[in-house]
Amino acid sequence: MEYGKLRVIISGGGTGGHIFPALSIAGKLKELNPDTEILFVGAEGKMEMEKVPAAGFRIVGLPIVGLQRQLNLRNIINDIQVPFKWIASQRKAAKVIREFKPQIAVGVGGYASAPLLRQAGRMGIPTLIQEQNGFAGLTNKMLGGKAGCICVAYEGMERFFPADKIVFSGNPIRKEIHPYTEADRAEALQFYGLDPAKRHIFVVGGSLGSGTLNNAMKKWISEGCPGGEDVEVLWQCGRYYKKGVDEFMGSREVPGVRYSDFIARMDLAYALADVVISRSGASSVSEICAARKAAVFVPSPNVAEDHQTHNAMALVRHDAALLVRDAEASEKLLPTALGLVHDPERIAAISENVAPLARLDAAQTIADEIYKLVSK
Repeated sequence: MEYGKLRVIISGGGTGGHIFPALSIAGKLKELNPDTEILFVGAEGKMEMEKVPAAGFRIVGLPIVGLQRQLNLRNIINDIQVPFKWIASQRKAAKVIREFKPQIAVGVGGYASAPLLRQAGRMGIPTLIQEQNGFAGLTNKMLGGKAGCICVAYEGMERFFPADKIVFSGNPIRKEIHPYTEADRAEALQFYGLDPAKRHIFVVGGSLGSGTLNNAMKKWISEGCPGGEDVEVLWQCGRYYKKGVDEFMGSREVPGVRYSDFIARMDLAYALADVVISRSGASSVSEICAARKAAVFVPSPNVAEDHQTHNAMALVRHDAALLVRDAEASEKLLPTALGLVHDPERIAAISENVAPLARLDAAQTIADEIYKLVSK
């Protein structure tokens, strides 16, 4: 396939699970043709407005906001504004399209993509949707019927989208995440100052952190780290919880636990891990598959349509991961992870089972579909 210069709008965001795949797609398009021009469209005040420019791409924000289901005064005021901001966002999206003149619009989910892709469709511009989760988000379900192509990461997505438009691409991930060698593991252990003779668990709660995972860790540490005599833990607690974790750890000496609010070298964190404890957002699941790691997933109950449980179960059904419910994590999470980390045969079996579920070429597959739509 010839990869000519394109003008592409990529829209969506709100969470890292939407933004990082979008950046991976953009990076692949620029790799295929450095002259390709890419404009991101996100929601004002959301994390994409910071992350996208940091990655070297231009972004325009729409005033759109989403409906809030929890009943309080702040959310009521927000919800009253929704229809007015929806109209304003559609007008701004149309203006952006007229000025940028894209050849294609790509939606990665999140409510910011709805006005942009809707206006693109009305203006005769081909659209592609990338759905990261095993249970389609509301925005993508709304847009799917008129999209030219829908790239998915899980089987059975015909429940949500026209079957003839679905392409199984997998989720684009950071290019530094890959199956690791013993040499990678040795480098990672040296980088983090950990003991090669011990087993290692990596606890990752995302950029903001996970209260459930942090509380499970605190409980285990308070009890004296039972079962962890030959185990070291790398614990990413998230910036939102860092102060509380600092206060908790301040009076304790726990030589087997290294904690940080942020992990700059995720590739090395995965490389050293025998077992990963994680939420089951789409990007996390895809990275763990790519790294061929044995994971214990704790799906977040605070996401729409319970899609994190759907994501995790797609692996659990293939004996490619373990699952602990959020409500049971305090009692069961660390014992489950410790049981797994001391069972090398089970780890090897899970690693073997997860390998076929990884798609290391997802960004390339999506880029190819973009070029196909443009050339029609």
